[in-house]
Amino acid sequence: MRRLFDVLLTTDPLQRVRLSQSFLAIELMVAGVLTVHYFAWAGVAPRAALWAWTAVSAGGIVLGYVLVRAGATRRFADPSLTVPMMAFAIFCSAWAYALLGPGRGAVFPIVMVTLMFGMFVATPRQIAWVGLYAVALLGAVMLVLARTQPARYPAAVEIGHFLIVATMMPAVAVLAARLAHVRERSRRHRAERETALARIRELATHDELTGLVNRRHLQELMDQEHQRCIRSGQTFCVAVFAIDDFEAHAPRAGGSDALVRDVAQDAQRSVRLADVLGRWDGGRFVLLMSDTRAALARGGVERLRERVAAARAPAGVAVTLSAGLAEHLAGETVAQTLARAEAALADALSQGPDRVVVA
Repeated sequence: MRRLFDVLLTTDPLQRVRLSQSFLAIELMVAGVLTVHYFAWAGVAPRAALWAWTAVSAGGIVLGYVLVRAGATRRFADPSLTVPMMAFAIFCSAWAYALLGPGRGAVFPIVMVTLMFGMFVATPRQIAWVGLYAVALLGAVMLVLARTQPARYPAAVEIGHFLIVATMMPAVAVLAARLAHVRERSRRHRAERETALARIRELATHDELTGLVNRRHLQELMDQEHQRCIRSGQTFCVAVFAIDDFEAHAPRAGGSDALVRDVAQDAQRSVRLADVLGRWDGGRFVLLMSDTRAALARGGVERLRERVAAARAPAGVAVTLSAGLAEHLAGETVAQTLARAEAALADALSQGPDRVVVA
C-alpha cells in the first residue's frame, strides 16, 4: 500500500501535498458524479447527456492530477492548480444545473464545497474572484434556461435560485477569504518566527561584528575535533593570530571595530573550506585546521598572514599579523594545545611584528 501511495503521490513532501489536494478534488468530483447520476436513475435527468458531462468533468480533474504529478506545473504561481480546478468544477456544476431539471438544487452544495476547498490554498482575492465567477456563471445559466425552457425552468423559481446563489455564494466566499487571510497571517508569523530563530542561532554561534565563529562555538568545534582525532588517530593544528600594534593602528583605521572587521574579512578569504576561523577576543583570532600536520599548516598560516599584510585597511593603514601555531599531540587536551599556540604567539610578538612561530 505504501508503495502504491509513493507511485501516486511521489516521495517529494511538497509534491505529495499538492497531489493530495488533487486527490481530494477527484474525490469531490466522484461524489458529485454519483449524485448527478442518481437523478438520472430517478428519471429526472437525461442519461446520455449526463454521461457526456461525466466524461468531461472527470477527464478535466484527472488531467489536472496528471499535470501536477508529472511536474509540469512546478513553475506556475499555483503549482497545485487549485484556482483553475475550482473554476473548472464550478463550470461543471453550472452545466449539471442545466441538465438536472427538478434535481438542480443539488448543485448548490457542490459549488459551496468547491469554494470551501480553495480556502486552504487560494488567497483571499482569488477566492473572492472565484465567488463572483460562480454567481455570474450560474446567474447566466439560470437566465438562459428560464428563457429557453420556461416549462422546465420557471422564471419565478430561477429568480429564487439566483437570490440564493447571490446571497449564499458571496457569504461562503467571504468566510473562505477570512480563513485564507488567517492562514496567510499564520504562515507569515511562522516565517518570521523561523527567521528570528535562525538569527538567534546565528548570534549564538557567530561573532556579530565580524561574522566569524565566536569563541564559545569555536571551543565546541575544537572539542569535537579532539574527540574525532581520538577515534581516528589523526591530528589537528591550532593557530592563534594577533593584530600587530592593535592599539596604535585602531584610531587610524576608523576605530578598533572597523579594524577587526576588515582584518577578519581579509583573513577569511584565505581559509580552507575544511578549516574554521573564529574571533577569540579583541584583536585576536584562532584558526582550527582539521586533519593537518604542523608542516602543512604553517603554509596556510603564512598565506593568511600575507593576505592580510597585502591588504589596505581604511585610511591607508597597513596591518600585519603575528601567529603562534601548535599541532595537537596525542594525550594532550585542547586547552594544552591552545596554551602552546598562545605561548608561540607570545614568542612571535617578542621577536617583532609579522611573524609566525611554531610551538
